[in-house]
Amino acid sequence: MATGQGTWDYRDRFGDSFGRTYFRRYGDGVVSSVGVGTYLGDPTDAVDEGYYEAVRTALESGVNVVDTAINYRCQRSERVVGRALADADVDRDAVLVATKGGFVPFDGERPADPGRYVREEYVETGLVDRDDLVRGSHCIAPAYLDDQVDRSLSNLDVETVDLYYVHNPETQLAERSRDEVYDRLEAAFRRLEERVAAGDLSAYGVATWEAFRVPPDHEQYLSLPEVVSRARAAADAAGNETTGFSAIQLPFNVVMADAFTVEAHESPDGPTSALAFAREAGINVFASASLAQGQLAESIPEDVAERLAGDTTAQRAINFARSAPGITCALVGASGPDHVAENAAAGTFDPMGADAFDAVFE
Repeated sequence: MATGQGTWDYRDRFGDSFGRTYFRRYGDGVVSSVGVGTYLGDPTDAVDEGYYEAVRTALESGVNVVDTAINYRCQRSERVVGRALADADVDRDAVLVATKGGFVPFDGERPADPGRYVREEYVETGLVDRDDLVRGSHCIAPAYLDDQVDRSLSNLDVETVDLYYVHNPETQLAERSRDEVYDRLEAAFRRLEERVAAGDLSAYGVATWEAFRVPPDHEQYLSLPEVVSRARAAADAAGNETTGFSAIQLPFNVVMADAFTVEAHESPDGPTSALAFAREAGINVFASASLAQGQLAESIPEDVAERLAGDTTAQRAINFARSAPGITCALVGASGPDHVAENAAAGTFDPMGADAFDAVFE
């Protein structure tokens, strides 16, 4: 697993190649503020090889955050990350490996009849209770997450997953009340607390798409303060002195800045944004979709671009995400070594300061 000493040693090895705020505190260690994602692409051998080279190059170039999920590309992304991690010229304890569970994954390829696959492989085998399955594809029941953690450990070929997210819990709102979703999250968190205590996970959190960046009356809204409260209750119930809940993931980029602008979460001083609440609560934030799945590599608003440092449009877009107060790491998908080199080089430039970032929204 990643350790404080291992990540500091990694910073000592690569830090001189980057700007002064490129590496950022995470727990008792540090992580790169640019991370590599593994979401896009077909479940093919050719895409596997592209990701293998991309992840290995990233790890050997100063990027020590790798983000994946068991359902990405039918479990292939996790397996590729495992291969690259084993083969890269870096120590395991230098790398933060994050994955997610919640969506029912296929295995190697998309089946001809997905519904039948889920029924036969998960429901009829007893891994998933039909009543726990939402939209035929999403489950956060404790026993199911137990199974998914075990599969991820195997796919990644690691003893410990550094950061494990409950994946898009707002999906559950399609068939359940908000209070019921909070209850189910607390049950899931209690099981994850047990896996932290057992050493299978170092920490956990939630990865969301809309939940934390929409107003409270939105059908996909979840309260970040309430989610954190449920994690603390789960830690207490599990007998843990502190909660293993340490991070959230949400989209953040030039055209999706809601996590900074939408004041949807209650705090002692009144409603605040997800980023502001997380910062005050000591929760790390990993930004997904930093390039809006590639769209911002082509162009970003001119009035924003002129405020940002970088040699390319993609680098300036990445540096926008890295500039937001509270962002620990901006995740960027990379399907090959060339993309990795360009993305990592964004970290050679300093991001905007807090005042300059605030001025973008004035």
